[in-house]
Amino acid sequence: MTDVTPGVTKRLAEFAAGISHQSVPADVMERTGMLVMDNVGIALRARHDAESTPALVKGAMALGLDGGKSVAIGDRRGFTPAGAALINGVLAHSLDFDDTHAKASLHPSAPIVPAALAAAEMAGADGEELIPAIIAGYEIQIRLSLALGPSDHYARGFHPTATCGVFGAAAAAGRLFCLDSDQMRLAFGIALSQSAGSMQFLTDGSWTKPFHVGHAAMCGLMAATFAREGYKGAGKAFEGKDGFFQAYAPDPDPAKAVEGLGETWETMEIAVKPYPSCRYSHAALDALIDMRAANDISAGDIESVEVGLPETGWKIIGNPEEDKHNPKSVVDGQFSMAFCAAVALREGGFKWDDYAGHINNSATLDLCRKVKVAVDPKPEALFPDKMSAIARIRTAKGEYEAFVASAKGEPDNFLSADELRAKFDGLVGPYLPMARVDELANRLLGIRKEDDINEVLRLTRPVPTEIPEEVLAAGE
Repeated sequence: MTDVTPGVTKRLAEFAAGISHQSVPADVMERTGMLVMDNVGIALRARHDAESTPALVKGAMALGLDGGKSVAIGDRRGFTPAGAALINGVLAHSLDFDDTHAKASLHPSAPIVPAALAAAEMAGADGEELIPAIIAGYEIQIRLSLALGPSDHYARGFHPTATCGVFGAAAAAGRLFCLDSDQMRLAFGIALSQSAGSMQFLTDGSWTKPFHVGHAAMCGLMAATFAREGYKGAGKAFEGKDGFFQAYAPDPDPAKAVEGLGETWETMEIAVKPYPSCRYSHAALDALIDMRAANDISAGDIESVEVGLPETGWKIIGNPEEDKHNPKSVVDGQFSMAFCAAVALREGGFKWDDYAGHINNSATLDLCRKVKVAVDPKPEALFPDKMSAIARIRTAKGEYEAFVASAKGEPDNFLSADELRAKFDGLVGPYLPMARVDELANRLLGIRKEDDINEVLRLTRPVPTEIPEEVLAAGE
């Protein structure tokens, strides 16, 4: 088999090595600051609230990844750079509340931002260097997924947030280490042997989905670090005959990885989540919540609910129906359209704290089993450009239908500054004093102007009296 689209690795390496705040439009820089704030807020809540966190921290400590100067968000201890990247990457994805890119069908910030933050701490880089590095990571991760064909990649059992994210993480960290294009190619070649992430988690509600995103952040940081020290990675990481494109998808289109590079900014196509569930559920949730409010529908009135999704979304959150009607854990619930619909119809909205009250709630599960999810031609026609949905509610007093082409939080329907700040406050507020919440939010939004990234991240740590020493010692 011959190489495909020669020069992709070289072009992506040159782009990542050469990006700077002068070469990125101001609106892209500004949007990235908003995404960083969202990422940190989610990670901080997950540090305290995700059921997987105690085992994650204990595991990192058992491996000797604590004891350094880097910040694991929300943790009083210092960690090594690799430890911080791993933990922050896992935390950023543990609630499945993090940002998305519809066409690439992945979560950009979860692997990229933690790797970049750890690299910035290592290098003593400032915010003006940090933001373009993150953007380089976004652009490369997203474009690689587009080149693979997300549906084909998923069909092989891969999760592109992680498999593509390791290269974006390497690019972001490499830029902060001031790697030249040749060193950046070495980093991509090293990352090629670290690209992993299996969708098998969907079968049993395991914790591996956020873990392999954190793993991608850590491995990207490692790849850039080893490349900086001269360690040689495989050449032609992307286009080689056994490279990323050929090995990870049956019919890749490598030209998509470099099309419009440095001119069309995929970063501006990143969406943020107002609901803590799989992004494929959000357009339907918008429709159901709006219909409930507009028609004064109570949960007891509902006879049946139908949700139509694009096929890729149905495969992830609609099938198999029996499993989706009987979620046993938060992860199960996040990937059940039926469960998310039931919660939203009972609550009139959907927030992270709703999981605790609904996972084992008999009334919610009864309503969940009235929800039928299927592939619908209308949202399918707009996919993958949009994650659309159509929803119908049948009650004794009438039937209602709504179609949502672009869910709240998508680039053309982005959250306002107040809405994004309200999400941040809701996540962070229970664990930090309000004055600290204000300072942290403002400094994250303005992180481009910060000189010391470590100082900003230390604001996520609890005040000394909040966590007993015996709990800290247990890694909880």
